[in-house]
Amino acid sequence: MRRAISSACTATVIVTLAAAGCTTNTSDRPHHDTPAASPARELTDAERARLRSAEELLVKQCMEAEGFTYWAAPTAVVEKNKAYAYVVDDVAWAKRNGYGGKLAKKAVKARLNDPNLAYLEKLPARESARYDRTLDGDETGRMLSVDMPTGGTVRTPADSCRATAAERLYGSYGTWFRVKKTTDSLTPLYVPVLKREKRFVTALKAWSACMRTAGHPYADPPAVRAELEELTDGLSDAEAHAVEVELAVDEATCAQRTSLADTARALEGEYRAEKLPRRYREAIATRRQLEAAALDRAEDITGSRH
Repeated sequence: MRRAISSACTATVIVTLAAAGCTTNTSDRPHHDTPAASPARELTDAERARLRSAEELLVKQCMEAEGFTYWAAPTAVVEKNKAYAYVVDDVAWAKRNGYGGKLAKKAVKARLNDPNLAYLEKLPARESARYDRTLDGDETGRMLSVDMPTGGTVRTPADSCRATAAERLYGSYGTWFRVKKTTDSLTPLYVPVLKREKRFVTALKAWSACMRTAGHPYADPPAVRAELEELTDGLSDAEAHAVEVELAVDEATCAQRTSLADTARALEGEYRAEKLPRRYREAIATRRQLEAAALDRAEDITGSRH
């Protein structure tokens, strides 16, 4: 099977933590490495969906201009799989989804049913290679690179339909690639320190005690996930879901009673706003500014006003 079509990722924070790149610039807007000032805030799920929808439409336009058919991925606001969080703290979500096993299977099914994959499979080898090159670029052309906060370098083609779409939406693909990759990779810089903070340690001990009272002797949320596969091994889908729900509901209930997730969020906000090196705080601010400016462009691209 050919490789799956890639998709963008959002910034990762501790409460959502489990433990790319057409050949021409089609933007008719001026490009600036530093975006105009705008409220520095995280986008809502609906706003992020709007940006994804606009970007997919731009990719579609670019691919069609190069002679290919392309189906823009559906980007409606979908229920998040909160099992990727450090701790589940939404009891209602846990009652519906457990640890998101069904949601994960649904996501896999959606990827396998992507019409772009079926279309790509039917193309002759030469056109298939051109499709890949047009959509994602390759290393024979210009490359962008960014040094990652935790070491190493990430590179991506600068000329592709994905690059063109991001350029039109965010104003500068180079800047967007840099700040997105940087801000998506910041958690390893502060999570180990955060977990040693007295407030976090106190909340985690209280959470563990609460879980022990509920019959689940786990030291921390990752310990639950580590054992989940063994607990559900050999069970039917319905039985596995029931096990997930019981554990996840107790985890979320204890997280609310002990304020573990709230404590983690508060500490993370402090670290990202005050204790990270200045260059990373500036990257966070720049990303938010780029996203805010892109929302206005997205409304024009999608032909909708929200």
